[in-house]
Amino acid sequence: MKKPVKDTPVKRARGRPRDLAAKETILRAARALLDEGGPGAVTMEAVATRAGVGKPTVYRWWPDRHAVVMAALMSATPSTGSPAPSGATAIEALRGQLREIAMRFASPTGRHITSMLAAADAESELARAFRGHFVLARRAEGRAILERGIAAGEFRSDVDIEIVLDELYGAVFFRLLLGHASLDVAFVDRLVRQAITGMSASA
Repeated sequence: MKKPVKDTPVKRARGRPRDLAAKETILRAARALLDEGGPGAVTMEAVATRAGVGKPTVYRWWPDRHAVVMAALMSATPSTGSPAPSGATAIEALRGQLREIAMRFASPTGRHITSMLAAADAESELARAFRGHFVLARRAEGRAILERGIAAGEFRSDVDIEIVLDELYGAVFFRLLLGHASLDVAFVDRLVRQAITGMSASA
């Protein structure tokens, strides 16, 4: 007599899918707190209360309040600027991304964060969050744009991507943190134009 075949149990993925709608609600709450009171007003408890969620929901996405501050800044829509259109060339995409950075920090929220960064120790939680969740993230985006430009023949194949990234993002964040000169769209356009002169495929 044959033994009855047992149904194979279906393995379910551990945990539950993260709620993207809740994430956006949290970011809106964090942006509102930033606008009202600056980075110091953004605590995990305040964000959770404003968003109408539990603190564990906030921690599910970000490890601390400084990471929330950076995420809120990154998701904020710049007041002005010229984002690259769909299907843009690598040069247009690079210019658009750097313009967006400049305009984010020209906003009241961006100026709040700049002031705090300028006064903070390099190893403070805010400074580390800024490097990890904003600077390095934007640099990674820039690397992808440059690689696309090389593959498309816009830039020379022998371009040293790391050096170009240091030139572009180093100049932007140097102006941002030292405040010795304006960080605006005009500066970004000159910076990109200068960089392109050195890495253009026709140079």
